Amino acid sequence: MDAILNTAKSWLTDFFDPAVKKEIQDLIANDTEELKDRFYKNMEFGTGGMRGVMGVGTNRINKYTLGKSTQGLSNYLKKVYDGENIKVVIAFDCRNNSDTLARTVAEVLSANGINVYLFSSLRTTPELSFAVRHLKCHAGIVLTASHNPPEYNGYKVYWTDGGQIVPPQDGEIISEINALAYEDINFDANESLIKLIDKEVDEAFFEASVANGNFDAKGKDNFKIVFTSLHGTSITAIPEVLERAGYKNVTIIEEQAVPNGNFPTVKSPNPEESEALSMAIKKAEEIGADMVVGTDPDSDRLGIVVRNLDGQMEIVNGNQAMVLMTKFLLEQQKEKGFKGNEFVATTIVSTPMMEKMANAYGVEFKTALTGFKWIGKMIKDFPESHFVGGGEESYGYMVGDFVRDKDAVTSTLLACEIASQAKANGSSFYKDLIQCYVDYGFYKEKLISITKKGMSGAEEIKQMLKDFKENPVSTVAGSKVVWIEDYNTSIAKNVITGEEKAIDIPKSNVLIYETEDGTRIAARPSGTEPKVKFYISTNGKLEKAEDYKKVSAELDEKINTILGELNLG
Repeated sequence: MDAILNTAKSWLTDFFDPAVKKEIQDLIANDTEELKDRFYKNMEFGTGGMRGVMGVGTNRINKYTLGKSTQGLSNYLKKVYDGENIKVVIAFDCRNNSDTLARTVAEVLSANGINVYLFSSLRTTPELSFAVRHLKCHAGIVLTASHNPPEYNGYKVYWTDGGQIVPPQDGEIISEINALAYEDINFDANESLIKLIDKEVDEAFFEASVANGNFDAKGKDNFKIVFTSLHGTSITAIPEVLERAGYKNVTIIEEQAVPNGNFPTVKSPNPEESEALSMAIKKAEEIGADMVVGTDPDSDRLGIVVRNLDGQMEIVNGNQAMVLMTKFLLEQQKEKGFKGNEFVATTIVSTPMMEKMANAYGVEFKTALTGFKWIGKMIKDFPESHFVGGGEESYGYMVGDFVRDKDAVTSTLLACEIASQAKANGSSFYKDLIQCYVDYGFYKEKLISITKKGMSGAEEIKQMLKDFKENPVSTVAGSKVVWIEDYNTSIAKNVITGEEKAIDIPKSNVLIYETEDGTRIAARPSGTEPKVKFYISTNGKLEKAEDYKKVSAELDEKINTILGELNLG
C-alpha cells in the first residue's frame, strides 16, 4: 500500500490540474480501496490497445495517461522517421470525453512538431484505418472503448499500413512510454500543425466500401433492412453506403441514431448481446423486415439478425456470419478465377469450420491470436498473397485489405448482399448457412465470459487460468483429450503419444484442449476487459438440411454437458 500511496502523491505536484489534485487528496483521506484500484498499476496496451475506466489515476483513462502514451509515441515516430515530415490522423467515437481527449492527443503530437489530421466530428474505426493509408500518414489513433460500458474509453494506435501496432513496434513504443515521467509530456500545442478533416476522406471511404462490399446482388428493391447504430459512429457511414449500393428499404432506429456516450436505450452497446438489438428486432417484426443490423460504438463489430426456418428473427453469431461471408467471397473469387495466392484468416478461438471451408476451396488458411491486429499483420507480412476476407468469433469481419481492422461498415453491406441475393434465389441467409453445415460439417460454438473487477479480480482471473492449466481435463463429454496447446510456451502436446509440436504464433496466455472428436475448449483472459473467457467448439455431421434442428439440439446438449463438467453452467 505504501507504494500505491507514493504513486498517488506523485500526482499532487503543480504539473497536475488543481481539480485532479483535490480528487486525489479526497481519495487518500476517504476511500483507500478506490485509491488502490486507480493507482495499483499503469494503464497498459492489450489486444485492443489501451482501454479502461475514465478518471484520475495511473490505472485510468485521462489526459495524463493518454498524454504520456502520446508523448512516447511522438518520441518513437521521431526516432523511426528522423527528418521526415511526420503525419498522424486521429478519429474519435461517440463516448463521453472522446472529442476532448482526441483534442489533447492532437495537441501533444503537434507540440512535438508532428502534423495532425483530426476528424472534425465522430467517425468509425474502419474509416480511421482507411484514412492512414489514404492520407499517407505514418500512424493513426482512434479514441474509443469499442463496446465497453459507458464509463470506459480507450486509445488504439495504427501504423503506416493502416493496421494496429504489432511487434516490434508495440513493444518499442511501450518502452518509450515507460521511460517517461508525466512531467515529460509536452502539452504546448502548435495549432498550425493541426488540420481538421471530414468530407474528402468520407467520400473516398464510402467509395471504397461500396467497391469492396457491393456485388450487384439481385432483389434489393424487395429486401427490407432495419439498422441501428446503438448511439454510435456507424450512423455517419452505413446509411450512406447502403444507399449508394442500391438499398432503398432501410429503416433506421431513430431513438438509437443520435450519438450518445451514455447509451441510454441499452444495457450495453454490444451487438453480441441480444438485449442491445431488441429495439431493432421489435421494429423488424412490426414491418416484416428481412434483416436487422446493429453495430457497436466505433463500428468495427456488427450484429446480424435474420429470419430462421420458422420465420422468426434469430441472431446470427460471429462465427456463423464469418463463415457465410467468407463462403460468399470465395464463390466470387472462384467465378473470377483463383490465382493460387489467395488466403482467408481467422483467430485461434474462432470456429474450426473456417479451415474446413478454405481447404474445400483450395485456398490457404491462416490463423492468428485473438485481435484483428494479427490478421492485419498477415497482410503486411505476406504482400505477395491476396487476402480475400476473414473474421473472428467476436462479431468482427474484414472484406479485402483496403481497411486493416474489423469493419462493420463494409461487412454490413456484404451481409445485405448475401441475404438479398439468397432471397432472390428462393433461399435465405439462414438456409445458406445451413447448407454450409451440410458441406463442411456442423460446427457449433459457445462463449462463456466471467467478469472479475479490480485488483482482486485480476488475481482471481490469473488463478482460474493457472488451475485450468495445472489440472488438465482428460475427457470432454466422453471424448478423450488428445492435444493441449499452450500458447504461453508455444508448445502443442499430444497427451496420448507424447508428441510435441511448436506453435508458430506469438506467445499469449491462451490454453486450448482438443479431443478425439474435434471438440475444442479454449481459455484466455480478455485483453481489454476484466474478464476470463472460455470458448467451446463442438461439431457433428449434417447429412441433409432437413436434419438441421435435430443435430443442432444434439450439439446444444453436448455443450451443456461440457459446461457442467467445467462448472461453467
